[in-house]
Amino acid sequence: MRNISDIIEGYLKAIIEKEDSGTVEIKRSEVAEKFQCVPSQINYVINTRFTVERGYAVESKRGGGGYIRIYRVQTNSHKELIEHILNGIQQGATYTMAEDIVYRLTMEEVISERESRIILAAVDRTTLHQPLPERDLIRARILQAMLMTLIYRQME
Repeated sequence: MRNISDIIEGYLKAIIEKEDSGTVEIKRSEVAEKFQCVPSQINYVINTRFTVERGYAVESKRGGGGYIRIYRVQTNSHKELIEHILNGIQQGATYTMAEDIVYRLTMEEVISERESRIILAAVDRTTLHQPLPERDLIRARILQAMLMTLIYRQME
């Protein structure tokens, strides 16, 4: 059975996909009321499921007339997407960031499901078995090496 976060995520993604602009503007309280949950649950979903690594940008305005705007970030090519990801992991990468990156690469059909499992296994904390922050730096280096091979594959 799906949890409330999955349901809210699906609802927001469906709205974004319907919009030609790839943008949705919501009121947190209205979405919370629709799903009979607390507004902080909406914040959780937006902060964890609509990240830059997953291909989204979020802006918000607080207050009575406040809103949350979610944009689907589109890239022109797989090469541009990979270069964008490489830029974002220069200082290191948490496992959550790696999961989000792999999720996006899979959704954009840059990698297969099998390749996604291989990448995640290679950057898992049990595989790296180093203390933080070294583990995040090593994880980023592994991801960078794998992503560079994908760029070269795209250029062939």
